[in-house]
Amino acid sequence: MMKKIITLSMFFVATALFAQEEAKKLTISGSVDAYYQTNLSSTDKAIVPVLDDNDVPTGEFVPQSFGTSFANETGFALGMANIILSYEGEKSGVVADVVFGPRGDDAIGGYNLNQLYAYWNVSEGTTLTMGRFNTYLGYEVISPTGNFNYSTSYLFSNGPFSHVGLKADFTLGEDFSLMLAVMNPTDVNNNLVGGYALGAQLGYAGQFLNFYFDDNEVLGFEIDYTGGFDLSEDFFLGINGAYQTSDDAGFYGVALYPQLATCDSFSLGLRGELFGRHAKDGSDLPSVFAATLTGSYSLENLTIKPEVRLDSWSNAMPYFDSDLAATESLAAFTLAAIYSF
Repeated sequence: MMKKIITLSMFFVATALFAQEEAKKLTISGSVDAYYQTNLSSTDKAIVPVLDDNDVPTGEFVPQSFGTSFANETGFALGMANIILSYEGEKSGVVADVVFGPRGDDAIGGYNLNQLYAYWNVSEGTTLTMGRFNTYLGYEVISPTGNFNYSTSYLFSNGPFSHVGLKADFTLGEDFSLMLAVMNPTDVNNNLVGGYALGAQLGYAGQFLNFYFDDNEVLGFEIDYTGGFDLSEDFFLGINGAYQTSDDAGFYGVALYPQLATCDSFSLGLRGELFGRHAKDGSDLPSVFAATLTGSYSLENLTIKPEVRLDSWSNAMPYFDSDLAATESLAAFTLAAIYSF
């Protein structure tokens, strides 16, 4: 009888240990965010008429906002709920990144899937990934937990969000890395236009030079540099620069991200960005300078971010002031709450 009890006990211990080992392979993480925004240079009631194809007002109106993605509603508004399921095996794994809410809808365009991919660690320095994955270009990302500023830049908003395809990541040494990819044209799940896009990334010590090209002129060609430097223990400077061109037009820009940690729970960061568009015929197209000052206070898994932003255009007057007169500038205050788990 004692022998049976010992054997049974050992079976339960082995089962529990096996279950714990299996549980370590499955991880669940994610975030939830919401915000409040009010215009400083105009009333929140300031409205922009919707124009038809002949530039005639339709009688409909929309609130004015910055010309970038996400965080573009006044009053109290929602960001997104993000749930990430990751299962990691010895040589392979899968990630399912599910999103709900306006931020996710603007970024992914359907399926509620931010990312969905499987990967294979072919060797210690080589990984193959197939599916939908967020873009490798640019300094900012879709999830607010990955950005210091809550609102996003023009460079991020005009570049790719996600790709569907196959990529190979190579570790070339202690500091060097290389990524090569073949994908559908950017930000589409189904390749309905024919042809494919090629991507590459060369990394060195936290600095990345990125390339994208498709022959369908969905995006055309883009070269992008993303990096940053720890100038001191508490001061970091991030950098992003990009140039994009297609058949008859494109964009260019540079953004600096100085960030200062004043204590363990509070940091202050500034994004200064110059962004413009160019045409191959030499046309003088509008450009914008945007300055965004963001505070970040962390309490356990909750982060509170007050933010002041000012966008000012040249050769364009896309906004309206409190008297509904056209103006080149818009300023706003945003207070965001982000909870990650």
